[in-house]
Amino acid sequence: MLNFILLQIQGVTGATGAMDTVKKVVTSSPSPTLPDVPKEQALSLFELLMKGGWVMIPIALLLLIALYVFFERLITILRSGRSDKNFMNNIRDFLTSGNIDAAKAFCRSHDSPQARVVEKGISRIGKPIKEIEEAMEDVGRLEVYRLEKNLSTLSIVGKIAPMLGFIGTIIGVINIFYKISLVNQVHIDVISGGLYQKLVTSASGLTIGILAFIGYHILSSMVDKIVNRVETTSVEFIDLLNQPSK
Repeated sequence: MLNFILLQIQGVTGATGAMDTVKKVVTSSPSPTLPDVPKEQALSLFELLMKGGWVMIPIALLLLIALYVFFERLITILRSGRSDKNFMNNIRDFLTSGNIDAAKAFCRSHDSPQARVVEKGISRIGKPIKEIEEAMEDVGRLEVYRLEKNLSTLSIVGKIAPMLGFIGTIIGVINIFYKISLVNQVHIDVISGGLYQKLVTSASGLTIGILAFIGYHILSSMVDKIVNRVETTSVEFIDLLNQPSK
């Protein structure tokens, strides 16, 4: 009985010693270190665009051209679109009273396409209606040309900018394979550099192309409204001339 008790005491003592040894090993062993995670570096918009390489220079020039043409045409069209709601009523009063000179002066005081078209028609009063209509149509075509001047530039920018972006994409792919051929190994740095150029130029070209396309159609719709107004005024003027004199 006494021997059995002694054996149990020795077993407990041995287990306690083993636990103490494990604790010492655990506390003495160095803690594992986690790998360093690279800190994220924020890029400014300018730095990001510079990743596109030299192709970004002509793309930036196209952006400047598109902005200049859009705002220059916008100001011109807005000025030409101003009209007096009582314009034809005043012209009718002048012509009915036989005051042709006053009607011409009234047209000259209004800087608008419809005023210049009507003035041309007034200057042809006394000639056949067909000749008056042709003269007014000629002036109308000139006015439309002035309004649509340089609008085709926006259309050209809208087509060229995406093409330049695609050229930048091709150059980026060429750079990737060229650098891989030099080192005979595929590195993420080599691939990411080419992808930067590829994606930045494509995104920039498409963005400028879309903006130019939208600007072109906005201005074209504004011109169409003015042209419709001029045509309506011309019809009213011809109808006024065709009215029987009292």
